[in-house]
Amino acid sequence: MFAWLYESWMVAWETALTTRDENRVERPLEWGFGHLSDCGGLHAAREVARQEYSPLEAMMALNHRIVADPESFFAYRTPTDFNIEQRFPELHPTNVRPETIEQEREWQRRAETGELRREPFLRWSSAVKTGVAENDYANARWYPTPPGTGFVDQRTGRRRRQAIIVMPQWNADAFSHNALCELFNRWGIACLRLSKPYHDVRRPAELERSDYAVSSNLGRTIAAARQAVVDVRSAIDWLETQGYEQFGVLGTSLGSCYAFLAAAMDPRIEVCAFNHASTYFGDVVWTGQSTRHVRASLEHAGLTREQVRGVLAGVSPMSFMKEYARCAERQTLVVHATYDLTFLRELSVDVLKSFDEYGIPYVSKVLPCGHYTTGEAPYKYLDGWYLGSFVWKAFRRMASRRPMKRRA
Repeated sequence: MFAWLYESWMVAWETALTTRDENRVERPLEWGFGHLSDCGGLHAAREVARQEYSPLEAMMALNHRIVADPESFFAYRTPTDFNIEQRFPELHPTNVRPETIEQEREWQRRAETGELRREPFLRWSSAVKTGVAENDYANARWYPTPPGTGFVDQRTGRRRRQAIIVMPQWNADAFSHNALCELFNRWGIACLRLSKPYHDVRRPAELERSDYAVSSNLGRTIAAARQAVVDVRSAIDWLETQGYEQFGVLGTSLGSCYAFLAAAMDPRIEVCAFNHASTYFGDVVWTGQSTRHVRASLEHAGLTREQVRGVLAGVSPMSFMKEYARCAERQTLVVHATYDLTFLRELSVDVLKSFDEYGIPYVSKVLPCGHYTTGEAPYKYLDGWYLGSFVWKAFRRMASRRPMKRRA
């Protein structure tokens, strides 16, 4: 009886949190081949124009090619214009609730009156171009290693230069996960809190939310994931120039998906914390409360769940388990929630089953809440404990390990 009441209460709370924002926009289906022009998108568009294939068949085939050759799809050239900027932190909210608008005004007021200090942000031109000026200039708040901190290599007695890249959830504001970065920083782990594509300062002016990262424009959704992966790898390139030698990544929700893809493509990432995880990108779009407006667009266009899974297979973690498993020494944490209505529990369990099948070692932690309620007390403290304790142990353990070879 108590279990049923708890579940009912949790589902009601989770539903209330996922429906309180009224600025989700349902847009018509767009295939978006032009967003993938340099990796087969133009060829696919020509096939459709010549009526050799339907748009669905062409997009399916394009995703099949991505999965068959991910190294080419996620290939990039390291940017050369990395620069540290000193800026006042800004909230960049994605909802229009009165309390959020007031919070944004308060931060602006504090900046104007000198109550805030400028903070360092790493900026660079993303190696993947989307045609949106704001989005194509990558952004990451920088938390460098404080002097005299860091885990000690027990073999040599020297402190190791370690860093982690942190990516919050879809539609996160610019302050989300900063507390985690500050915590890791105290332990001597440098942090880059990466703004995902189309998020906070990278969000184009016409949007209230970070809709372009996940939308009914399929090509743009795939391109955003590709850009996120390349931005993570570019950030590691920069960290290496600063003397850092061991790396991790922590992602939440959509950030978790991006983090997995980046790690699958880059063996330098040896510590991975996935805060909510799922198998196929399309299954989350189809079944999740957060993406119900995206599903509505796809459903109105006549697509089925299986078809949506196929047209987003190229950015789905399940497609790249073999690549992820190549790094045998990688340390992995998977956190999922029992009453998750965005990343359904069965999808998270499938991730763990797949890890078992591929022989990927991992630590699993389960939260007695949902996706959105993870950010609410008391569950956010439990989640923070799981993430923090894992990262602390993983980096301490890695300190006495030889660093991965630099990427050629």
